[in-house]
Order: sequence, then C-alpha cells, then structure tokens
Amino acid sequence: MGAAVAAFGGRCRCCGKGRCRADPCGVFCMLLTYLCVGYADYVVLEHVLLQSGFRASLWCPFHAVAFNVIVVMLLASHTRAVFADPGMVPLPETAIDFSDLRSSSGTSHKNSRNDEDWTVCNRCETYRPPRAHHCRVCHRCIRRMDHHCPWINNCVGELNQKYFIQFLFYTGLASLYAMGLVLTTWLWSADKSSAGKAEGAEGGVSGSRFQTAHRIMLLIESILFGLFVTVIFYDQLVSIITDETPIEQLRNRLLKEARREVSHTRKPKIALLREVFGRGLVICWFFPCHCSPSSASGPSYSYLPNYDV
Repeated sequence: MGAAVAAFGGRCRCCGKGRCRADPCGVFCMLLTYLCVGYADYVVLEHVLLQSGFRASLWCPFHAVAFNVIVVMLLASHTRAVFADPGMVPLPETAIDFSDLRSSSGTSHKNSRNDEDWTVCNRCETYRPPRAHHCRVCHRCIRRMDHHCPWINNCVGELNQKYFIQFLFYTGLASLYAMGLVLTTWLWSADKSSAGKAEGAEGGVSGSRFQTAHRIMLLIESILFGLFVTVIFYDQLVSIITDETPIEQLRNRLLKEARREVSHTRKPKIALLREVFGRGLVICWFFPCHCSPSSASGPSYSYLPNYDV
C-alpha cells in the first residue's frame, strides 16, 4: 500500500492549533460561572460578614480572607482549564489519502486498548494516538478525552483534567463554606434575638428583608452548585482510578453486551492519580500549576506512525 500525499487545498483546519471558542452554550456557561462566583463573593462580604453579628468579631477578617483565597483558587483553576491545551492531536501539514484504508474494513479500529496501534480519524483526516477521540464541538481529536464541558468551554483531556478537577474541588469547597456562613449568621442572629432586643432595629432579629433575600439566594445557589460539582468530582475520580474515560466505559459496556470482553492491565491507583495531578508532592495537587517539569511540555509523539500508507 503506497503512500499518497496531496496538498490541503481548501480543507478547514479548524482554527489551527487553537480551539473553536464560538460555541454559544460554552460562552454562556462561562459568563454564568463568573457571575455566580462574583455574586456569592458579594453576598458573603456585604450581607453576611459585614453585618452587625460578624463585623465586631475577629472571625470577620479571617472568614473574609479564607473565602476569597478559595475564590481566587477557583478562578485560577477555571482559567487554566479554559485556556490550557486539553491534548489536541496536531494536524499534519499535508493531507493524507486514506482511500485504501477506508476501502478495507476493520483495519483502522482496534478493540484492545493495550496495543499501541494508532487509529485514523475520518473527520480530521489524520492519524490519532491510542485513547484519543474526536470532539464534535472543538472539531479536533483529543488525547484521553473525557468529555466536552461547556462550563469551561473546552474539552477535558489529558493535559487539563487536573485543572478541571481542581475547579470542581474549589467550587464545592466555596459552596460548602458559603452555606456554613449563612447558616451560622442565622443561628447567631437567633441567639442574639432570644437574649434580648437591646440593639434595636440595627441588630434585630435577622436583618432586613433585602439581606434575607440575598442570603436565601446564596444558600440555594450553594446547594445547587455544590451538589452538581460533587457528583462530577466523584465521577472524575472514579474515571481516573478505574483508568477508563466515560467514552471508554460506554464502549467497553457495548463490547461486553456483545460478549466481547476487553481485557487490560490496570495500574495502581496512586500511579493513575499521579498521571493526572503530577508526580511531585501531593500538596502540589491542590495548586493550578505544573508539578512535573518532565511532562510540562506535553506528550511527545510524531505526526504519523510508522505505517506505509
């Protein structure tokens, strides 16, 4: 089978090395994320910590600093997940004629994940490494693609899954923190109200209706987002520990239903976690930065495998 190489001509390269960021759903979800985080920070500072119950306490600056540190880590992780390369398979500079491969059946797809054979993507018209899948939103093949997340307007893949999990972790932590502050404020106000009403209208039962409405909105937002990210966070950890992305889980389930078992050796759980979070200290797993200098430049592989096409 001889090699046939032709010029690209009018073939769309889908924004080159970048991503297609014009997805309306992704842009909306990103703006909604920043809006909800900003609103939560505003309510915590203005309608919770700076009220009469907390203002005179030493806990006010402590909670203000702690909550904003979590918010900063949340935004930093989200920013890294949005703008980091998820592991896009680079496109070759010349188009390849796969007519011979397309005419033959069963030569471009493998059932076993252990063999390091590359496959052919009919949409990108190029080779892709093992465990890479094509994203219909980004229009590119992604290494170890988990899913396309509209909340980061990007795919979750081999190179940015760490930042995505950190974003989930700090979002859940901020939601839990906000719920705790709101409930503490209500309980504190109730205790002060039962002790006496000497402070008058300023320190009253539970503040104004305006403040109460903001606190209720923050509590609802924290519960909804907290439960949402907790489920996704658990799913991400299970995906890492089992060494199977959701796409691979679905594929293996279909193969098992067809009575075609997929056997592969699994690595230790700590080794799988280090592949995602880095091989440095465990404390570095909580920071949105590269912890492994050796893998900071991303995976190294050639554009084409050693196939004679």
